[in-house]
Amino acid sequence: MTHESEIRVRFCETDMAGHVNNTSYFIYLEEARGKFFRDIFPEHLNTVGRFILASTKCDYVSQAYFGQQLVIQSWITNIGNKSFRFNHNIRVKETGENIAEAEATIVHFNYEEQKSESISEELRAILETHLALN
Repeated sequence: MTHESEIRVRFCETDMAGHVNNTSYFIYLEEARGKFFRDIFPEHLNTVGRFILASTKCDYVSQAYFGQQLVIQSWITNIGNKSFRFNHNIRVKETGENIAEAEATIVHFNYEEQKSESISEELRAILETHLALN
């Protein structure tokens, strides 16, 4: 299942060329992942601060501009023992134009012990509801 988030491009996220600066996309992706966690994990699991970003990349397909409403689709493509991978697609809401494609590897992390830890069966079951093959 795909999770969707919407973002409106602010003027401060654009550069001298008039389009969204490449660094802004990583902020959009981070916000989409935060909304994903908030929306799919029950509060009793207390997942805030239990995941860290291990790797991310973004391929820019087209340009986005100030004022556009963007839709970020997020889904899980792989679940390992201690980590899982997101894929993301960013599109212009109005036209459906593909703007960027991205992925991110997230690690389940124990801050007290400063090491990764296995994903619990309960978390795994929830993540599996958003698992899709690319």
